[in-house]
Amino acid sequence: MGEDYILGTLVPKDNAKWKGPWDCAEFVSWCVFQASGILYGCENDQDKPSTANAYTGYWQRDAEKQGIKISIESAARTPGAAILRFPQPNAYGHIVLSDGKGGTIEAHSSKKGVIKSTVDGRRWDAGILVPGIEYEEQQGDGNVEEPSIIFRVVSPSISDKKVRLIQKELRTRGFDPGKLDGVYGPQTAAAVTAFQLSKKLLPDGEVGPVTAAALGLTLG
Repeated sequence: MGEDYILGTLVPKDNAKWKGPWDCAEFVSWCVFQASGILYGCENDQDKPSTANAYTGYWQRDAEKQGIKISIESAARTPGAAILRFPQPNAYGHIVLSDGKGGTIEAHSSKKGVIKSTVDGRRWDAGILVPGIEYEEQQGDGNVEEPSIIFRVVSPSISDKKVRLIQKELRTRGFDPGKLDGVYGPQTAAAVTAFQLSKKLLPDGEVGPVTAAALGLTLG
């Protein structure tokens, strides 16, 4: 816990003594390799473990093509399961490891580094089990609730007066969201990501409670 986070850093998956820096996908792929010798979630899973590049988008690809996707609730009860937020256009996703008790271990952001957190109260897209690793789901209710309001790139696009407030605040702070049209599109997401990076927040291009608060806004 507490080791440094640097977005885009490359971690040698075969170095058991690595102490950081990390980013979220490199952290989870390193843990998987250390536990199993399996290279997963990398640009080329047949690459040398010392140079293989991990990314949330590659985790999404592997989960779709060769992985085992499970519900977020099941993942929250399964020690070692990965829980993934898919990367958005002009932004980054996020991935964590479940502790099996509703908690996470993750390389979070430049501001927080490697931390323990929770699955609940955050938005996720998939729970993932890596083929070749044995998992055991624990007992428990596994209830996971997402924030009631979150703005991100989806199809059809989110159009809301609150998005226009987000866009105006971004522009005031020097981040160009494009037209102040109240539509949450890729350019707005890119501006949000740039703002998040400037504040050392998790750069996922989505506006939930934490990013809204950093912008001086509320989502309710």
